[in-house]
Amino acid sequence: MRPLTKALSFLSSFIFLASFAYCGTITGTVKGPDGTPFEGAFLQAQNTKTRITVNVLSDKDGRYRVENLQAGEYELRIRAMGYNAKPFSGVNLTSDQNTALDFALQKGTVRWSDLSIYQGVKLFPESKGKEKQEFVSTCMGCHGFQGRMAAVHRDKAGWRDRVNYMRDLTHAFDFINFTEQKAVDITDYVNTLFGENPVLPRSPADIPEYKDIEQRYGDEAMKIVYVEYELPGPSRMPWDANPGPDGKIWIPEYGPANRIARLDPKSGEVQEFQAPNHDPAFIHSAVEAPNGAVWFTEQSSNKIGRWDPKTQETTEYQDPYVTGKEGLLSGGSKHTLRIDTRGIVWSSGTPFSSFDPKSGKFDHYPVAPNTYGVEIDRSDNVWFDGFTPDGKLFKVDAKTRKITGYQPPTAGLPRRIQAAPDGIIWFAEYAAGKIGRFDPKTETFKEYQLPGAQATPYALGVDKNNKVWYSSDFMDYVGCLDPNTGKVTVYPFPWSENSMREFLPDLEGRMWFATPANNEVGYFYLAEPKERASK
Repeated sequence: MRPLTKALSFLSSFIFLASFAYCGTITGTVKGPDGTPFEGAFLQAQNTKTRITVNVLSDKDGRYRVENLQAGEYELRIRAMGYNAKPFSGVNLTSDQNTALDFALQKGTVRWSDLSIYQGVKLFPESKGKEKQEFVSTCMGCHGFQGRMAAVHRDKAGWRDRVNYMRDLTHAFDFINFTEQKAVDITDYVNTLFGENPVLPRSPADIPEYKDIEQRYGDEAMKIVYVEYELPGPSRMPWDANPGPDGKIWIPEYGPANRIARLDPKSGEVQEFQAPNHDPAFIHSAVEAPNGAVWFTEQSSNKIGRWDPKTQETTEYQDPYVTGKEGLLSGGSKHTLRIDTRGIVWSSGTPFSSFDPKSGKFDHYPVAPNTYGVEIDRSDNVWFDGFTPDGKLFKVDAKTRKITGYQPPTAGLPRRIQAAPDGIIWFAEYAAGKIGRFDPKTETFKEYQLPGAQATPYALGVDKNNKVWYSSDFMDYVGCLDPNTGKVTVYPFPWSENSMREFLPDLEGRMWFATPANNEVGYFYLAEPKERASK
Protein backbone atom coordinates (compact mmCIF):
# COMPACT_ATOMS: atom_id res chain seq x y z
CA MET A 1 0.00 0.00 0.00
CA ARG A 2 1.38 3.40 -0.99
CA PRO A 3 -1.12 6.13 0.00
CA LEU A 4 1.63 8.71 0.53
CA THR A 5 3.20 7.90 -2.80
CA LYS A 6 -0.08 8.23 -4.64
CA ALA A 7 -1.21 11.37 -2.83
CA LEU A 8 2.00 13.30 -3.46
CA SER A 9 2.77 12.12 -6.97
CA PHE A 10 1.23 15.18 -8.70
CA LEU A 11 3.03 17.73 -6.53
CA SER A 12 6.31 15.87 -6.56
CA SER A 13 6.39 15.58 -10.34
CA PHE A 14 6.37 19.39 -10.61
CA ILE A 15 9.10 19.65 -8.00
CA PHE A 16 11.14 17.08 -9.93
CA LEU A 17 10.87 19.01 -13.20
CA ALA A 18 11.73 22.31 -11.54
CA SER A 19 14.80 20.85 -9.80
CA PHE A 20 16.29 19.93 -13.18
CA ALA A 21 15.55 23.24 -14.90
CA TYR A 22 19.24 24.11 -15.28
CA CYS A 23 20.67 20.68 -16.20
CA GLY A 24 22.65 19.93 -19.34
CA THR A 25 21.14 18.75 -22.61
CA ILE A 26 22.43 16.81 -25.62
CA THR A 27 20.49 17.10 -28.86
CA GLY A 28 21.07 16.03 -32.43
CA THR A 29 19.88 13.97 -35.35
CA VAL A 30 20.21 10.38 -36.51
CA LYS A 31 20.37 9.52 -40.19
CA GLY A 32 20.28 6.13 -41.83
CA PRO A 33 22.85 4.81 -44.34
CA ASP A 34 20.88 6.49 -47.14
CA GLY A 35 21.05 9.87 -45.43
CA THR A 36 17.37 10.08 -44.51
CA PRO A 37 16.08 10.66 -40.95
CA PHE A 38 16.08 7.49 -38.86
CA GLU A 39 13.31 6.82 -36.34
CA GLY A 40 13.58 4.51 -33.36
CA ALA A 41 17.29 4.53 -32.52
CA PHE A 42 18.12 4.56 -28.82
CA LEU A 43 20.56 7.33 -27.79
CA GLN A 44 22.29 6.33 -24.56
CA ALA A 45 24.08 9.06 -22.59
CA GLN A 46 26.11 7.61 -19.72
CA ASN A 47 27.78 9.70 -17.03
CA THR A 48 31.28 8.22 -16.79
CA LYS A 49 31.50 8.92 -13.05
CA THR A 50 28.08 7.87 -11.73
CA ARG A 51 27.43 5.30 -14.51
CA ILE A 52 23.85 6.63 -14.72
CA THR A 53 22.51 6.21 -18.27
CA VAL A 54 19.66 8.17 -19.87
CA ASN A 55 18.06 6.46 -22.88
CA VAL A 56 15.93 8.36 -25.42
CA LEU A 57 14.66 7.57 -28.91
CA SER A 58 15.02 9.40 -32.22
CA ASP A 59 11.69 10.57 -33.64
CA LYS A 60 10.27 10.38 -37.16
CA ASP A 61 12.42 13.35 -38.19
CA GLY A 62 15.54 11.67 -36.79
CA ARG A 63 15.77 14.16 -33.90
CA TYR A 64 16.62 13.25 -30.33
CA ARG A 65 16.92 15.19 -27.08
CA VAL A 66 18.58 13.94 -23.88
CA GLU A 67 17.60 16.23 -21.01
CA ASN A 68 18.11 16.45 -17.24
CA LEU A 69 21.81 15.54 -17.38
CA GLN A 70 23.96 16.39 -14.39
CA ALA A 71 27.17 18.30 -15.08
CA GLY A 72 30.03 15.94 -15.90
CA GLU A 73 31.63 13.82 -18.57
CA TYR A 74 29.49 11.63 -20.82
CA GLU A 75 29.78 8.90 -23.40
CA LEU A 76 27.02 8.93 -26.01
CA ARG A 77 26.25 5.63 -27.72
CA ILE A 78 23.58 4.56 -30.16
CA ARG A 79 21.64 1.30 -30.27
CA ALA A 80 19.63 0.37 -33.34
CA MET A 81 19.13 -3.26 -34.26
CA GLY A 82 21.10 -4.05 -37.40
CA TYR A 83 23.01 -0.74 -37.49
CA ASN A 84 26.26 0.68 -36.12
CA ALA A 85 27.59 4.15 -35.35
CA LYS A 86 30.75 5.38 -33.68
CA PRO A 87 30.14 6.61 -30.11
CA PHE A 88 31.09 10.04 -28.81
CA SER A 89 33.42 9.91 -25.79
CA GLY A 90 34.63 12.66 -23.46
CA VAL A 91 31.52 14.82 -23.89
CA ASN A 92 31.76 17.39 -21.07
CA LEU A 93 28.62 19.20 -19.95
CA THR A 94 28.19 22.11 -17.58
CA SER A 95 24.97 22.52 -15.61
CA ASP A 96 23.21 24.61 -18.27
CA GLN A 97 25.02 23.54 -21.45
CA ASN A 98 23.32 22.38 -24.65
CA THR A 99 25.55 20.23 -26.88
CA ALA A 100 24.59 19.05 -30.38
CA LEU A 101 25.89 15.72 -31.74
CA ASP A 102 24.74 14.02 -34.96
CA PHE A 103 24.91 10.33 -35.86
CA ALA A 104 25.20 8.67 -39.28
CA LEU A 105 24.28 4.99 -39.12
CA GLN A 106 26.04 2.28 -41.05
CA LYS A 107 24.51 -1.06 -41.93
CA GLY A 108 25.41 -3.70 -39.35
CA THR A 109 24.31 -7.18 -38.30
CA VAL A 110 21.19 -8.28 -36.49
CA ARG A 111 22.41 -10.64 -33.75
CA TRP A 112 20.56 -13.48 -32.08
CA SER A 113 21.15 -11.77 -28.75
CA ASP A 114 19.15 -8.76 -30.05
CA LEU A 115 15.92 -10.69 -30.41
CA SER A 116 12.99 -11.07 -28.06
CA ILE A 117 12.23 -14.49 -26.61
CA TYR A 118 9.19 -14.69 -28.87
CA GLN A 119 11.25 -14.01 -32.00
CA GLY A 120 13.96 -16.48 -31.04
CA VAL A 121 11.57 -19.31 -30.26
CA LYS A 122 9.71 -18.71 -33.54
CA LEU A 123 12.96 -18.98 -35.52
CA PHE A 124 14.60 -21.83 -33.61
CA PRO A 125 14.27 -25.14 -35.49
CA GLU A 126 11.91 -27.83 -34.29
CA SER A 127 13.40 -30.93 -32.71
CA LYS A 128 12.64 -34.60 -33.27
CA GLY A 129 11.75 -35.18 -29.64
CA LYS A 130 11.06 -32.94 -26.67
CA GLU A 131 14.30 -30.99 -26.87
CA LYS A 132 12.80 -27.64 -27.95
CA GLN A 133 9.82 -28.00 -25.63
CA GLU A 134 12.03 -28.77 -22.62
CA PHE A 135 14.43 -25.96 -23.51
CA VAL A 136 11.69 -23.31 -23.66
CA SER A 137 9.61 -24.47 -20.67
CA THR A 138 12.60 -25.01 -18.35
CA CYS A 139 15.08 -22.29 -19.31
CA MET A 140 12.81 -19.32 -20.00
CA GLY A 141 11.39 -18.93 -16.49
CA CYS A 142 14.14 -16.84 -14.90
CA HIS A 143 16.04 -15.69 -17.98
CA GLY A 144 15.96 -15.92 -21.76
CA PHE A 145 18.46 -17.20 -24.30
CA GLN A 146 19.96 -13.87 -25.30
CA GLY A 147 22.66 -12.96 -22.77
CA ARG A 148 23.53 -16.38 -21.37
CA MET A 149 23.40 -18.45 -24.56
CA ALA A 150 23.37 -16.50 -27.81
CA ALA A 151 26.08 -14.08 -26.63
CA VAL A 152 28.59 -16.82 -25.71
CA HIS A 153 30.15 -19.82 -27.43
CA ARG A 154 30.63 -23.25 -25.83
CA ASP A 155 31.09 -26.84 -26.95
CA LYS A 156 28.72 -29.58 -25.85
CA ALA A 157 30.68 -30.27 -22.66
CA GLY A 158 30.52 -26.57 -21.80
CA TRP A 159 26.77 -26.45 -22.28
CA ARG A 160 26.31 -29.58 -20.17
CA ASP A 161 28.34 -27.92 -17.41
CA ARG A 162 25.99 -24.91 -17.47
CA VAL A 163 22.89 -27.13 -17.50
CA ASN A 164 24.24 -29.02 -14.49
CA TYR A 165 24.90 -25.71 -12.73
CA MET A 166 21.31 -24.58 -13.22
CA ARG A 167 20.03 -28.01 -12.24
CA ASP A 168 21.90 -27.82 -8.92
CA LEU A 169 21.02 -24.15 -8.36
CA THR A 170 17.29 -24.77 -8.79
CA HIS A 171 17.08 -28.01 -6.82
CA ALA A 172 14.45 -26.46 -4.51
CA PHE A 173 12.20 -25.74 -7.51
CA ASP A 174 10.83 -29.27 -7.56
CA PHE A 175 7.98 -28.30 -9.90
CA ILE A 176 10.57 -28.07 -12.70
CA ASN A 177 11.22 -31.82 -12.38
CA PHE A 178 14.74 -31.42 -13.76
CA THR A 179 15.40 -35.07 -14.58
CA GLU A 180 18.58 -36.46 -16.13
CA GLN A 181 16.78 -36.99 -19.41
CA LYS A 182 15.59 -33.39 -19.41
CA ALA A 183 19.18 -32.22 -18.79
CA VAL A 184 20.36 -34.33 -21.76
CA ASP A 185 17.59 -32.98 -24.02
CA ILE A 186 18.29 -29.35 -23.12
CA THR A 187 22.06 -29.77 -23.56
CA ASP A 188 21.59 -31.33 -26.99
CA TYR A 189 19.24 -28.62 -28.15
CA VAL A 190 21.30 -25.65 -26.88
CA ASN A 191 24.40 -27.16 -28.46
CA THR A 192 22.50 -27.44 -31.73
CA LEU A 193 21.64 -23.73 -31.55
CA PHE A 194 24.82 -22.20 -30.13
CA GLY A 195 27.47 -24.97 -30.01
CA GLU A 196 30.43 -26.01 -32.16
CA ASN A 197 28.42 -26.52 -35.35
CA PRO A 198 25.25 -24.47 -34.91
CA VAL A 199 22.37 -24.98 -37.31
CA LEU A 200 21.42 -21.32 -37.02
CA PRO A 201 22.76 -18.79 -39.54
CA ARG A 202 25.05 -16.04 -38.26
CA SER A 203 22.19 -13.55 -38.27
CA PRO A 204 18.46 -14.19 -37.76
CA ALA A 205 17.84 -11.66 -40.54
CA ASP A 206 19.16 -14.33 -42.94
CA ILE A 207 16.06 -16.44 -42.24
CA PRO A 208 13.17 -15.44 -44.56
CA GLU A 209 10.61 -15.66 -41.72
CA TYR A 210 12.44 -12.98 -39.73
CA LYS A 211 10.80 -10.12 -41.64
CA ASP A 212 7.38 -11.41 -40.58
CA ILE A 213 8.12 -11.11 -36.86
CA GLU A 214 9.98 -7.79 -36.69
CA GLN A 215 8.55 -5.59 -33.93
CA ARG A 216 7.36 -2.18 -35.13
CA TYR A 217 6.40 0.84 -33.05
CA GLY A 218 4.38 3.97 -33.73
CA ASP A 219 5.55 7.59 -33.59
CA GLU A 220 4.00 8.00 -30.13
CA ALA A 221 6.29 5.29 -28.77
CA MET A 222 9.35 7.49 -29.32
CA LYS A 223 8.43 9.64 -26.28
CA ILE A 224 9.55 7.18 -23.63
CA VAL A 225 12.69 7.87 -21.57
CA TYR A 226 14.55 5.29 -19.47
CA VAL A 227 17.06 6.19 -16.76
CA GLU A 228 19.20 3.22 -15.71
CA TYR A 229 21.64 2.38 -12.91
CA GLU A 230 24.27 -0.35 -12.86
CA LEU A 231 24.72 -2.72 -9.92
CA PRO A 232 28.13 -3.17 -8.24
CA GLY A 233 28.88 -6.63 -9.60
CA PRO A 234 27.79 -9.26 -12.14
CA SER A 235 24.87 -11.68 -11.83
CA ARG A 236 23.07 -9.76 -9.10
CA MET A 237 19.77 -10.32 -10.96
CA PRO A 238 17.81 -7.41 -9.40
CA TRP A 239 14.22 -8.66 -9.12
CA ASP A 240 12.53 -5.29 -8.61
CA ALA A 241 13.27 -1.70 -7.54
CA ASN A 242 11.13 -0.58 -4.62
CA PRO A 243 11.14 3.17 -3.71
CA GLY A 244 11.32 3.99 -0.02
CA PRO A 245 9.85 7.05 1.77
CA ASP A 246 13.21 8.89 1.65
CA GLY A 247 13.64 8.43 -2.11
CA LYS A 248 16.17 5.60 -1.82
CA ILE A 249 15.46 2.46 -3.82
CA TRP A 250 15.53 -1.03 -2.30
CA ILE A 251 16.56 -3.90 -4.54
CA PRO A 252 16.22 -7.65 -3.90
CA GLU A 253 19.10 -9.46 -5.61
CA TYR A 254 17.80 -12.79 -6.85
CA GLY A 255 21.25 -14.09 -7.80
CA PRO A 256 23.46 -16.35 -5.63
CA ALA A 257 25.06 -13.36 -3.86
CA ASN A 258 22.21 -13.41 -1.28
CA ARG A 259 22.01 -9.64 -0.85
CA ILE A 260 19.63 -6.73 -0.80
CA ALA A 261 20.81 -3.36 -2.08
CA ARG A 262 20.00 0.32 -1.52
CA LEU A 263 20.36 2.78 -4.41
CA ASP A 264 20.70 6.55 -4.13
CA PRO A 265 19.11 7.76 -7.41
CA LYS A 266 20.90 11.13 -7.27
CA SER A 267 24.46 9.81 -6.99
CA GLY A 268 24.02 6.32 -8.42
CA GLU A 269 25.70 4.90 -5.31
CA VAL A 270 24.64 1.35 -4.39
CA GLN A 271 25.17 -0.23 -0.96
CA GLU A 272 24.67 -3.96 -0.50
CA PHE A 273 23.74 -5.87 2.65
CA GLN A 274 24.34 -9.58 3.10
CA ALA A 275 21.64 -12.05 4.08
CA PRO A 276 22.81 -14.80 6.48
CA ASN A 277 21.42 -17.72 4.46
CA HIS A 278 24.29 -19.94 3.26
CA ASP A 279 22.70 -21.57 0.22
CA PRO A 280 21.19 -19.52 -2.62
CA ALA A 281 18.17 -17.80 -1.06
CA PHE A 282 16.65 -16.34 -4.25
CA ILE A 283 15.69 -13.05 -2.60
CA HIS A 284 12.50 -12.12 -4.38
CA SER A 285 11.11 -8.95 -2.81
CA ALA A 286 12.35 -6.14 -0.51
CA VAL A 287 10.11 -3.45 1.03
CA GLU A 288 10.91 -0.67 3.49
CA ALA A 289 8.54 -0.39 6.46
CA PRO A 290 7.48 3.01 7.91
CA ASN A 291 10.02 2.60 10.75
CA GLY A 292 12.90 2.24 8.28
CA ALA A 293 13.35 -1.50 8.64
CA VAL A 294 13.51 -3.42 5.37
CA TRP A 295 11.71 -6.74 5.05
CA PHE A 296 12.55 -9.21 2.30
CA THR A 297 11.59 -12.71 1.16
CA GLU A 298 13.84 -15.72 0.55
CA GLN A 299 12.01 -17.87 -1.96
CA SER A 300 14.08 -21.07 -1.77
CA SER A 301 14.67 -21.09 2.01
CA ASN A 302 11.07 -20.25 3.03
CA LYS A 303 12.26 -17.36 5.19
CA ILE A 304 11.61 -13.67 5.53
CA GLY A 305 14.38 -11.34 6.60
CA ARG A 306 14.52 -8.01 8.40
CA TRP A 307 17.33 -5.48 7.89
CA ASP A 308 17.79 -3.09 10.83
CA PRO A 309 18.63 0.49 9.74
CA LYS A 310 20.40 1.24 13.05
CA THR A 311 22.68 -1.80 13.28
CA GLN A 312 22.61 -2.63 9.53
CA GLU A 313 22.30 -6.25 10.55
CA THR A 314 19.83 -8.81 9.23
CA THR A 315 17.60 -11.21 11.14
CA GLU A 316 15.93 -14.15 9.42
CA TYR A 317 12.64 -15.81 10.38
CA GLN A 318 12.11 -19.41 9.30
CA ASP A 319 8.61 -20.51 8.37
CA PRO A 320 8.27 -24.29 8.89
CA TYR A 321 8.09 -26.55 5.85
CA VAL A 322 5.46 -29.18 5.19
CA THR A 323 6.74 -32.41 6.71
CA GLY A 324 8.54 -34.49 4.12
CA LYS A 325 9.04 -31.52 1.75
CA GLU A 326 11.80 -29.68 3.60
CA GLY A 327 13.89 -27.53 1.29
CA LEU A 328 11.40 -27.71 -1.60
CA LEU A 329 9.19 -24.92 -2.90
CA SER A 330 6.18 -27.21 -2.79
CA GLY A 331 6.81 -27.56 0.94
CA GLY A 332 7.00 -23.81 1.59
CA SER A 333 8.23 -20.65 -0.13
CA LYS A 334 8.14 -16.87 0.17
CA HIS A 335 7.56 -14.76 -2.93
CA THR A 336 6.31 -11.14 -3.09
CA LEU A 337 6.00 -9.05 0.09
CA ARG A 338 3.85 -6.16 1.29
CA ILE A 339 3.39 -4.51 4.72
CA ASP A 340 0.05 -3.23 6.05
CA THR A 341 -0.50 -0.22 8.32
CA ARG A 342 -0.30 -2.40 11.46
CA GLY A 343 3.16 -3.63 10.47
CA ILE A 344 1.99 -7.14 9.51
CA VAL A 345 4.18 -8.61 6.76
CA TRP A 346 2.21 -10.41 4.03
CA SER A 347 3.86 -12.76 1.56
CA SER A 348 2.67 -14.69 -1.46
CA GLY A 349 4.21 -18.06 -2.20
CA THR A 350 3.36 -21.54 -0.93
CA PRO A 351 1.10 -21.02 0.93
CA PHE A 352 -0.01 -17.39 1.24
CA SER A 353 1.12 -16.20 4.68
CA SER A 354 1.43 -13.32 7.11
CA PHE A 355 4.02 -12.62 9.81
CA ASP A 356 3.52 -10.59 12.99
CA PRO A 357 6.87 -9.04 14.04
CA LYS A 358 5.61 -8.54 17.60
CA SER A 359 4.74 -12.18 18.24
CA GLY A 360 7.18 -13.70 15.77
CA LYS A 361 4.33 -15.88 14.50
CA PHE A 362 3.45 -16.93 10.94
CA ASP A 363 -0.18 -17.45 9.89
CA HIS A 364 -1.02 -19.48 6.79
CA TYR A 365 -3.94 -19.16 4.36
CA PRO A 366 -3.96 -22.31 2.16
CA VAL A 367 -6.79 -21.25 -0.16
CA ALA A 368 -4.63 -21.88 -3.24
CA PRO A 369 -1.67 -24.25 -3.77
CA ASN A 370 0.50 -21.44 -5.14
CA THR A 371 0.10 -17.68 -4.95
CA TYR A 372 1.93 -14.92 -6.81
CA GLY A 373 0.90 -11.27 -6.76
CA VAL A 374 0.02 -9.41 -3.55
CA GLU A 375 -1.11 -5.83 -2.93
CA ILE A 376 -2.72 -3.81 -0.13
CA ASP A 377 -5.40 -1.25 -0.91
CA ARG A 378 -6.10 2.06 0.86
CA SER A 379 -8.51 0.37 3.28
CA ASP A 380 -5.79 -2.10 4.33
CA ASN A 381 -7.47 -5.02 2.57
CA VAL A 382 -4.94 -7.52 1.23
CA TRP A 383 -5.31 -8.79 -2.35
CA PHE A 384 -3.55 -11.79 -3.84
CA ASP A 385 -4.06 -14.36 -6.58
CA GLY A 386 -3.83 -18.10 -7.05
CA PHE A 387 -1.02 -18.87 -9.48
CA THR A 388 -2.84 -21.52 -11.49
CA PRO A 389 -4.35 -21.34 -15.01
CA ASP A 390 -7.84 -20.67 -13.58
CA GLY A 391 -6.47 -18.81 -10.55
CA LYS A 392 -8.83 -16.72 -8.47
CA LEU A 393 -8.42 -13.21 -7.15
CA PHE A 394 -8.57 -13.21 -3.33
CA LYS A 395 -9.31 -10.51 -0.77
CA VAL A 396 -8.35 -10.63 2.90
CA ASP A 397 -10.69 -8.32 4.81
CA ALA A 398 -8.68 -5.83 6.90
CA LYS A 399 -10.98 -6.14 9.93
CA THR A 400 -12.10 -9.75 9.98
CA ARG A 401 -9.34 -11.47 7.96
CA LYS A 402 -12.10 -13.31 6.14
CA ILE A 403 -10.93 -14.39 2.68
CA THR A 404 -13.22 -14.04 -0.32
CA GLY A 405 -12.37 -15.48 -3.74
CA TYR A 406 -13.44 -14.04 -7.09
CA GLN A 407 -13.17 -15.97 -10.36
CA PRO A 408 -11.94 -13.97 -13.41
CA PRO A 409 -13.81 -14.70 -16.65
CA THR A 410 -10.65 -15.97 -18.37
CA ALA A 411 -8.35 -18.76 -17.20
CA GLY A 412 -5.38 -16.51 -17.79
CA LEU A 413 -2.75 -17.45 -15.17
CA PRO A 414 -2.90 -14.19 -13.14
CA ARG A 415 0.40 -12.81 -11.85
CA ARG A 416 0.98 -9.24 -10.64
CA ILE A 417 -1.69 -7.17 -8.85
CA GLN A 418 -1.96 -3.41 -8.35
CA ALA A 419 -4.51 -1.44 -6.31
CA ALA A 420 -5.27 1.89 -7.99
CA PRO A 421 -6.03 5.08 -6.00
CA ASP A 422 -9.70 4.84 -7.07
CA GLY A 423 -10.00 1.40 -5.46
CA ILE A 424 -9.92 -0.62 -8.67
CA ILE A 425 -7.81 -3.80 -8.58
CA TRP A 426 -5.72 -4.47 -11.70
CA PHE A 427 -4.03 -7.78 -12.48
CA ALA A 428 -1.96 -9.25 -15.31
CA GLU A 429 -3.22 -12.40 -17.04
CA TYR A 430 0.06 -13.83 -18.25
CA ALA A 431 -1.14 -16.78 -20.30
CA ALA A 432 -4.18 -15.02 -21.78
CA GLY A 433 -2.33 -11.87 -22.87
CA LYS A 434 -4.82 -9.66 -21.06
CA ILE A 435 -5.02 -7.03 -18.32
CA GLY A 436 -7.86 -7.65 -15.88
CA ARG A 437 -9.85 -5.04 -13.95
CA PHE A 438 -11.89 -5.84 -10.84
CA ASP A 439 -14.26 -3.39 -9.16
CA PRO A 440 -14.64 -4.36 -5.45
CA LYS A 441 -17.80 -2.28 -5.09
CA THR A 442 -19.76 -4.03 -7.83
CA GLU A 443 -17.68 -7.25 -7.73
CA THR A 444 -17.43 -7.20 -11.53
CA PHE A 445 -14.58 -7.95 -13.92
CA LYS A 446 -13.51 -6.36 -17.18
CA GLU A 447 -10.63 -7.54 -19.38
CA TYR A 448 -8.48 -5.80 -21.99
CA GLN A 449 -6.81 -7.80 -24.76
CA LEU A 450 -3.19 -6.75 -25.32
CA PRO A 451 -1.42 -6.49 -28.69
CA GLY A 452 1.23 -8.89 -29.89
CA ALA A 453 1.36 -12.57 -30.75
CA GLN A 454 2.52 -13.49 -27.22
CA ALA A 455 1.82 -10.47 -25.01
CA THR A 456 2.68 -12.28 -21.72
CA PRO A 457 2.10 -9.31 -19.35
CA TYR A 458 4.36 -9.58 -16.31
CA ALA A 459 5.40 -6.37 -14.51
CA LEU A 460 2.39 -4.19 -13.70
CA GLY A 461 1.98 -0.64 -12.38
CA VAL A 462 -0.61 2.16 -12.20
CA ASP A 463 0.70 5.69 -12.76
CA LYS A 464 -0.50 9.05 -11.39
CA ASN A 465 -2.96 9.39 -14.31
CA ASN A 466 -4.49 5.95 -13.58
CA LYS A 467 -2.96 4.47 -16.71
CA VAL A 468 -1.86 0.87 -16.42
CA TRP A 469 1.70 -0.05 -17.42
CA TYR A 470 2.94 -3.56 -18.06
CA SER A 471 5.92 -5.36 -19.53
CA SER A 472 5.73 -8.10 -22.13
CA ASP A 473 7.95 -10.95 -21.00
CA PHE A 474 8.24 -12.68 -24.39
CA MET A 475 7.78 -9.69 -26.75
CA ASP A 476 10.29 -7.43 -24.90
CA TYR A 477 8.23 -4.25 -25.01
CA VAL A 478 6.70 -1.99 -22.35
CA GLY A 479 2.98 -1.31 -22.78
CA CYS A 480 0.52 1.26 -21.46
CA LEU A 481 -3.26 0.76 -21.26
CA ASP A 482 -5.54 3.79 -21.08
CA PRO A 483 -8.65 2.44 -19.30
CA ASN A 484 -10.74 5.41 -20.47
CA THR A 485 -10.34 4.55 -24.13
CA GLY A 486 -9.08 0.96 -24.08
CA LYS A 487 -6.12 2.06 -26.20
CA VAL A 488 -2.81 0.27 -25.67
CA THR A 489 0.50 1.86 -26.70
CA VAL A 490 3.64 -0.26 -26.81
CA TYR A 491 7.15 1.15 -26.33
CA PRO A 492 10.56 -0.36 -27.14
CA PHE A 493 13.05 -1.18 -24.40
CA PRO A 494 16.79 -0.35 -24.77
CA TRP A 495 17.89 -3.96 -24.30
CA SER A 496 16.69 -7.41 -25.24
CA GLU A 497 15.40 -9.80 -22.57
CA ASN A 498 13.86 -7.13 -20.34
CA SER A 499 12.70 -9.79 -17.78
CA MET A 500 10.92 -7.09 -15.71
CA ARG A 501 8.98 -8.28 -12.64
CA GLU A 502 7.30 -5.20 -11.09
CA PHE A 503 6.61 -1.52 -11.82
CA LEU A 504 6.59 0.55 -8.62
CA PRO A 505 6.03 4.36 -8.48
CA ASP A 506 8.09 6.77 -6.36
CA LEU A 507 7.09 10.08 -4.77
CA GLU A 508 7.91 11.91 -8.00
CA GLY A 509 5.57 9.79 -10.11
CA ARG A 510 8.35 7.90 -11.87
CA MET A 511 7.82 4.19 -12.50
CA TRP A 512 10.73 2.05 -11.24
CA PHE A 513 11.73 -1.30 -12.67
CA ALA A 514 14.48 -3.89 -12.55
CA THR A 515 15.85 -5.80 -15.52
CA PRO A 516 17.56 -8.83 -13.96
CA ALA A 517 18.95 -10.24 -17.19
CA ASN A 518 20.71 -6.91 -17.84
CA ASN A 519 21.77 -6.44 -14.20
CA GLU A 520 20.30 -2.94 -13.97
CA VAL A 521 17.47 -1.01 -12.32
CA GLY A 522 15.89 2.25 -13.39
CA TYR A 523 12.76 4.26 -14.02
CA PHE A 524 10.86 5.47 -17.07
CA TYR A 525 8.60 8.37 -17.96
CA LEU A 526 7.15 10.04 -21.07
CA ALA A 527 8.97 13.15 -22.28
CA GLU A 528 7.05 16.26 -23.22
CA PRO A 529 6.86 17.10 -26.94
CA LYS A 530 10.13 18.59 -28.18
CA GLU A 531 8.43 21.81 -29.22
CA ARG A 532 7.29 22.42 -25.62
CA ALA A 533 10.49 21.12 -24.04
CA SER A 534 12.61 23.54 -26.07
CA LYS A 535 10.72 26.65 -24.90
